[in-house]
Formats: sequence, structure tokens, C-alpha cells
Amino acid sequence: MEDLTRLIISDERIVNIKNNNLKLTNDEAHYINKVMRIKNGKEIFIANGEGSLWKATKVKNDYLQISQLKKPYFFQEKEIYLLGIAVVIPKSGFEDILKMCTEIGIDFIQPLFSERQVNKNLNFTRKLVRWNSIIKEAVEQSERLWKPSILNAIDIFEWIKSRDNQERVSISITREDNCYDLNQWLKKQQEFLNKKGGVLWNVIGPEGGWSSREIDFFNKNNNNFVKLSDNILRTSTASINVSSILNQWRNDLKLRN
Repeated sequence: MEDLTRLIISDERIVNIKNNNLKLTNDEAHYINKVMRIKNGKEIFIANGEGSLWKATKVKNDYLQISQLKKPYFFQEKEIYLLGIAVVIPKSGFEDILKMCTEIGIDFIQPLFSERQVNKNLNFTRKLVRWNSIIKEAVEQSERLWKPSILNAIDIFEWIKSRDNQERVSISITREDNCYDLNQWLKKQQEFLNKKGGVLWNVIGPEGGWSSREIDFFNKNNNNFVKLSDNILRTSTASINVSSILNQWRNDLKLRN
């Protein structure tokens, strides 16, 4: 595939395009003109974050003309097995988690509250706008065609209660010898493989560890504990480790099938 600059445009905007001409926002025009220095007449790629990729030509500083709007240049099917990480929001480093997990290939990111969480006083309306912007930039940089979803923050107890039988959840834990490591647990998810469209999750706790009440709750809900490392990992390190393991598991499945 050609090495062209990429721009993510929501599918809603693309559907409403008239005469194949796309009006850019101020931020998009700044990125195209000032950052990437794309000249009039040059081509770029437009993606909608939902699998479709188009070629577009810059006709003005704030306009692009999309080629064959009704027939994308390339389309990628959605993954059969979807991957998610649920992360208790750390005091710092969450934006790095968003960037790197997006680049690796995670499909869902769930921010969580927990009892031992340090930073709970966040303006989530503003945060979600910021977080979605970071994910969008990471999608463009990594040339993914499917943009991961970041969900509204929720308490760990409520989130666990809301899971359904289309999902599989493992809970990362430290200082516990009597549990599988994540790779071992993934090998045992044969039943999940028969449920296309389900989400396979790993939950990463606060850097202070899960509370005894949370661990009791996980046990009562028959959640599986998994071990990531013999070392104690920071939330950001654990998130990247988990994302890499999950994505490699999925890639191995595709090679076998």
C-alpha cells in the first residue's frame, strides 16, 4: 500500500459528504498544511476508523476531494475476536497507555475506578474528549483501520456485574502463586473461540493492588486471576504487556485458522 499521510474522519461526516468534497476542521487543516505540509494536488488517505480507506486529493487548504466515495480504496473486515483492557486509572501515565495500546491493536479500553485508586477527581467530559483525540492520533500514526473504543469510566464492581456470556474476563493480580499466567489462561479459552463477536478482557488494577473486598468480590463472581510477571509492574507497564500478549494470541489464532 502507498505511503501516504492518513487522516481519520468520522463515518458520520463521510456519509454526509456532498459532491465528494470534504470540508476540513481548523485542526485538520492545520495538520495537513502546517504539520505535514501537503501541497494542493497531492493525495492523502482518509479513513473512517471502521475499516474503510479512501484516497483524497487536497484541492484547497481546507478542502479535500475524495476519490470514489461509494467504493473505498481498501476495506478491512472487523476482527472476529475482539480484545479489551480494563484499567484502573493511574495517577499518571494513562495517556501513554491509550497511545501504546491503540498502536498494538486493542479494540476496547475501559477506564475503571477502584478502592485503592489515587486519582478519582477527574472531569470526565473533558477527559473523554482529550482521550479520544489521543486515540485518533495513535490510529493515524499506526495506520490502523479500526479505531478502538474508549468507554465511560465506571466502578470495578459495577463493571464486573455488567459483563455477559459473550465476554471472557481475567483479573491481573500480584503476589499470587496459585493462578495461571495470562498465556496459560488464553490457551484454555476454547469455548470463547466459538462465540464470534465476544470480547476477551484483562483487568489491570491500581498500583496499590486490589483491596480484600475487591478480591472477595472477584472470587464470588468466579473471575479468573492471572499473573503477568514475577515482578511488580506499574499500571502502564502491565497494560502494554497485556496488550502485547492478547494481540499475539489473536495473531496466532489467525495463522492457525
